[in-house]
Amino acid sequence: MESIVTQQINQIRDIEQKKALNSWAKQGFVGSVIAGTGFGKSRIGVLAVDYTLKQCLKAKTNRYRKKHSYNGKALILVPTVQLQEQFKEEFYKWGLEGCLDHVEVFCYQSAYKLVGKHYDIVLCDEVHLGLSPEYRKFFKYNTYDKLLCMTATPPEEEEYRELLEKIAPAAYNITLDKCVQLGIVSPYNISCVPVTLTVDEQKEYKKANNSFVQWKYQLGQFNAFESAQMIMADNNATAGDKQKAIMFYRAIRMRKQIVDFAENKIKKFKEIYKTNTSKRILVFSGANDFTDKLCTSITPNALSYHSKKTKKQKELALESFKNGSINVLCSTKALNQGFDVPDANMGIICGITSKSLSMIQRVGRLIRFKEGKVGEIIILYVADSQEEKWLKNAVKNLKNITWK
Repeated sequence: MESIVTQQINQIRDIEQKKALNSWAKQGFVGSVIAGTGFGKSRIGVLAVDYTLKQCLKAKTNRYRKKHSYNGKALILVPTVQLQEQFKEEFYKWGLEGCLDHVEVFCYQSAYKLVGKHYDIVLCDEVHLGLSPEYRKFFKYNTYDKLLCMTATPPEEEEYRELLEKIAPAAYNITLDKCVQLGIVSPYNISCVPVTLTVDEQKEYKKANNSFVQWKYQLGQFNAFESAQMIMADNNATAGDKQKAIMFYRAIRMRKQIVDFAENKIKKFKEIYKTNTSKRILVFSGANDFTDKLCTSITPNALSYHSKKTKKQKELALESFKNGSINVLCSTKALNQGFDVPDANMGIICGITSKSLSMIQRVGRLIRFKEGKVGEIIILYVADSQEEKWLKNAVKNLKNITWK
């Protein structure tokens, strides 16, 4: 039985979810809901589909309405196969499984191939992952009456932000920290812990960084990334320019690989685990192979979950973590979206990217509401490296941060 506190939190969440739906409706049923992980965006999506299909039923004859609960056609777009299944489960969770006879669920990777389709409602989950030049073709070649896009944060790229604002202007926006303030998600503390490179790693990093600087200046000091992208996309670019762009990207990859695989991250990770063996820990790294190394370092208490694992291995890892057979689940990017284990109370992040979005997604995995829980997040980063600069950018909009 739920405690009074949990009931009160659920009531607050319900009120905010209704505000989001009402704002979307007032905007003509076309817009975006931007809300932190744990807010309940999936329920909002399910309720929007339920409402639309019931409205479609009203247009049918009395005879038809007596035999059916819904009418119309809905499409749900998600970034992963895992989320395809989870969204179907959401309808059962809220007692609205009758909708599913009228619902198609596609991944963005295949939905962009649809042409000439019409839907009464299109629901785009994790929409920031569905706005690439290829995926956005769906919006050009298909039509819909209602559009609801959902994400934890707006896209960081200006082009993608402008596109989202054009096709689905923000109808409701609530930050992660506002969700914490309302009690919708659990409070959190973040500790940023530096590690150093070994002598050999320092030499390799210096070499890669010097190469990065060299090719950056040749491409244009202030717009090297843009120049490299334009060159690689230009079929008429010279072989010399292509080579500059290739070497520039290679230097970036080498530099990131060195910090992603830093030996002292494994040592620090093991130290942290030894003093937190009773915790339920999610671990995120920057590379699949390093994820496996972290996992192996504390075997048999951990399993890894990433794109190189088979479906059976992934299912075993998730189930083992959920039922308590293991207390550590190691991943790369695969658990950034759509993973819900409120019992997870600690996170160790060992891989950092230049995008703050992935950091917010990972923090969100660890602060799903559970009464009395405070999410503890430890971020390991290589001091005096590009990774430190990325980290400072990634956490700039988060609170309760301690730098060790």
